[in-house]
Amino acid sequence: MPGQTPPRPDEPPRGTLRQRLAELRGPALPRPLDARALAALAANPGCKRRALLDGAGVDKGALATALGSPAPFGQSQFAFMRGNAFEARVKADGGTELMRLLYERLGGPGEPPRDVAVPDLTAAGPEGRAARTALALREATRAGGWALLDHPMLALEVAGSPAYLEPDAVVVHPDGTWSVVEIKSFPMIDGSADAAKVGAAARQSAVYVLALERVAEVTDGARVGHRVLLVCPKDFSNLPAASVVDVRKQRAVTRRQLTRLTRVDEIAAALPEGTTFDPERSPEELETAVEAVTAAYAPECLSSCELAFHCRSRARAEGAVESLGRGVRGELGGLTTVAGVLAAAAGKEGDPADPAVAALRRAAALRAEALEGRVACR
Repeated sequence: MPGQTPPRPDEPPRGTLRQRLAELRGPALPRPLDARALAALAANPGCKRRALLDGAGVDKGALATALGSPAPFGQSQFAFMRGNAFEARVKADGGTELMRLLYERLGGPGEPPRDVAVPDLTAAGPEGRAARTALALREATRAGGWALLDHPMLALEVAGSPAYLEPDAVVVHPDGTWSVVEIKSFPMIDGSADAAKVGAAARQSAVYVLALERVAEVTDGARVGHRVLLVCPKDFSNLPAASVVDVRKQRAVTRRQLTRLTRVDEIAAALPEGTTFDPERSPEELETAVEAVTAAYAPECLSSCELAFHCRSRARAEGAVESLGRGVRGELGGLTTVAGVLAAAAGKEGDPADPAVAALRRAAALRAEALEGRVACR
């Protein structure tokens, strides 16, 4: 048709990828991706299994249950209510406390702004809310003042489909900078919070930054800040404290992973004909389907992926060193199994010139010395 851009010679026919992913998913409706899922993908970019399942919209929780390895995920009702109460306190009185914290960390000299616009973002459905958010961002940038967008809706295309994301808040500065605000319920003790939780929040915020950049590209004078305001309870109280997190590194990793996600057709094309992840299939069929896609298991997956317990049991059954952690795996070089590591340490296998093998044998010798000395002292 006139006006349509023809597909590139190396590009699969339009509609093919979506159809293929629907076949892999089965009759269930696709599970939408959110910022947490995209952040978890960025944390483990080498896992083809998660990339394909998330790209296809497979319900990994239902799949894990059907495989016999359900993940005990979910936030307690008490923690959920506590988090909502803390967020409400931070945003009370038109966001006065939130703007004070933001101005202290990301503003300039003088008093925090008193005149802050809080646009109404109400609209029908996620698509309508995303359009209303984009309009509010443009209007606030054009007005040249401070604006606080409470729970805006952002859209980001993932594997050919829109993913709708909802940050806690976005603040528009008078100079046209847009800042993401993340409000978490974990404590900030003596000015610092748990590094793992801060890292997860940074990866999640990086997803919001990427989605905001799509809107900023078509908004005159807009610029998305890479410094995110993280607000947490101070010490063990319900008073808010804030710190600034630079998410440029997390943004770059997430962007690469999303680019990889748009090519899930390459992963899907390598699967046998008839492969499906429909949880209604037999455990044997699902086991075969899941094992047909390469995973990159690490202990960190247990806190972010519903299939982690299944992948852990497989890694342990195979004696894979990945089950010991990424750091250990990186130090062992070409040694991929626990049995191989033990054999190398005992001098039964491995090249003595290999630094990993030499270090293992040295460690084994030191351990033997220590044990002999302990026995001699008795």
